[in-house]
Amino acid sequence: MRPSGGKSGRPAARSVHGVSEVSASWWWWSQAPLQLKNLPVNSFSLEFLTELIINLEKLENDKTFRGIIITSDCPKAFSAGVDLREICGKNPAHYTEYWKVLQDLWLRLYLSNLVLISAINGPCAAGGCLIPLTSDYRILADNPKCLIGLNETRLGISAPFWFKDPLVNIIGHRASEHALQLGLLFPPAEALQVGIVDKVVPKDQVQSTALSVMTQWLAIPDHARQLTKNMIRKPTADLLVKHRDTDIQNFVSFISRDSIQKSLQMYLAKLKQNKD
Repeated sequence: MRPSGGKSGRPAARSVHGVSEVSASWWWWSQAPLQLKNLPVNSFSLEFLTELIINLEKLENDKTFRGIIITSDCPKAFSAGVDLREICGKNPAHYTEYWKVLQDLWLRLYLSNLVLISAINGPCAAGGCLIPLTSDYRILADNPKCLIGLNETRLGISAPFWFKDPLVNIIGHRASEHALQLGLLFPPAEALQVGIVDKVVPKDQVQSTALSVMTQWLAIPDHARQLTKNMIRKPTADLLVKHRDTDIQNFVSFISRDSIQKSLQMYLAKLKQNKD
């Protein structure tokens, strides 16, 4: 899994489809950089999600690594979240498979024994917040284009409860009500103020700041930190585990509605028009 090192001793990341394969840069610090690359905006296609889960599983099983810094290798975004093409114009079986894989990713990240730091170097909207919201620490680039938030209501849909729950845990109940119902996208200063991110730094310092933060987290004995993390997060994760099938059924029923499909088709057509 580790690429061979160059003259500097720091091996470079290798690219595989959708996700840059985890490299062992800074491996002597037990940190693994994971770069997301699914052009143009790191949308969560089914293939992308599957490969991301595989890479995360490799890291979990490799005891060399104690933490991951997740960032984007796409210049336009950290992640745009759910690929609307996966939930528009397909059949119920496809919607079921897609939603289950998305749940799988959330559970793997949220309950990971590794230290997860999101180095958010671009816009992060809607489902794209899955990674930051399941991370242990979030660093956002100080750029007016770097908006972050769950804006699903603006698309005529609602965020699933397993997106809502960690948001409530992070920023509080009232702030979450406000953010979720209005579909707010927070610019850096507001994101820091409301608490959806932990630190805002110039874009060229996002990675170095993430490294510095990681060293603080790795100074804590893994066993104690992992037990504490699991104690805090397991009740939230158990809600999804207990209601997975119902959540999938509700999603498939909702997304299959003619009115929802028409709204998604109109939105995709608008995006295509703007692109052209």
